[in-house]
Amino acid sequence: MAGMIFHLLFVSVVKYFYNTGKVCRLKPVTIAHDTENGDNFMSTEQQASSAATSIHPGTNIGLVTLRVSDLERSRRFYEGQEPGKVALGGQDKQPLLELIEVPGAAPQPRRATGLYHVAILFPTRPDLGRELLRVARGGLQVGQGDHLVSEALYISDPDDNGLELYRDRPRSEWHWTNGAVEMATDPVDIRGMVEEGERDAEPWEVIPAGTRVGHIHLQVGDIKEAKQFYHTILGFDVTADLSEYGALFVSAGGYHHHIGLNTWHSRGAQPTPANAAGLQTYVISIPTREGLQEVKERLVAYQVPFEEQENLIRVNDPWNNQILLMVQSISSN
Repeated sequence: MAGMIFHLLFVSVVKYFYNTGKVCRLKPVTIAHDTENGDNFMSTEQQASSAATSIHPGTNIGLVTLRVSDLERSRRFYEGQEPGKVALGGQDKQPLLELIEVPGAAPQPRRATGLYHVAILFPTRPDLGRELLRVARGGLQVGQGDHLVSEALYISDPDDNGLELYRDRPRSEWHWTNGAVEMATDPVDIRGMVEEGERDAEPWEVIPAGTRVGHIHLQVGDIKEAKQFYHTILGFDVTADLSEYGALFVSAGGYHHHIGLNTWHSRGAQPTPANAAGLQTYVISIPTREGLQEVKERLVAYQVPFEEQENLIRVNDPWNNQILLMVQSISSN
């Protein structure tokens, strides 16, 4: 089986449960209800003020935890331990993915909310070209798309967890209209990318320093509800509202998107079962305690249940996608 993959140093491999390296006892936060004013404490004016408050501009997506059905098979795929495999990791020891084994797990149902893909951002176009060569030599089926702000390749792991490999164009080349970033799905210049990978990329076996999770794309049940949670409550800015096409893109700090949301296969659907492959948790890294506190205040105001400990909030979105909001600095986009 051909595969694509992360180096052992840079993928935390865990069985059955998420573990940050120590036992974390989170304190549940109980949200009271105001019976006279309905389900929301906030007046119209307060809601408008809260909606105008953006999440810290240095916020990024951090560690993503995936459920897999066969840990050893996934290790071989992500670490490239078999002939013909492709190595994906990071020379700077930045953890990107964590794998949890759910023995015998079925793939995520096509019509379900949950993961659409995890997107791994490469530092340069030659680096992505070098990775494309490795993926192609591994025999993987590769999709592709030039999104104007970026160039992307698409593959899946053995459990059909979606993976995007991409590089960003310089921000100076992004185009914005009335606060919305222009994106498209055009063909990638594959030949040119490969030529740059062969000619200009520094030789590496483990992917280069600076590679990280650039964004995450989720399948949700309703775009309006997703906008309420990710924009109004968490505070991400809307960079492309394609509600009529079943999609929404949000970000922090003027990035094209940190979180993509769509209903293409999941409108009104139920969450992916916990015993299936797919997304377990993902980290939203906020650089300061003050930034995390601002998000917490909005969660309380909108009566969203969550658990917390120092510098960490655990919360589910409306489709049970589990988010870890953490005070953690990751290199900016």
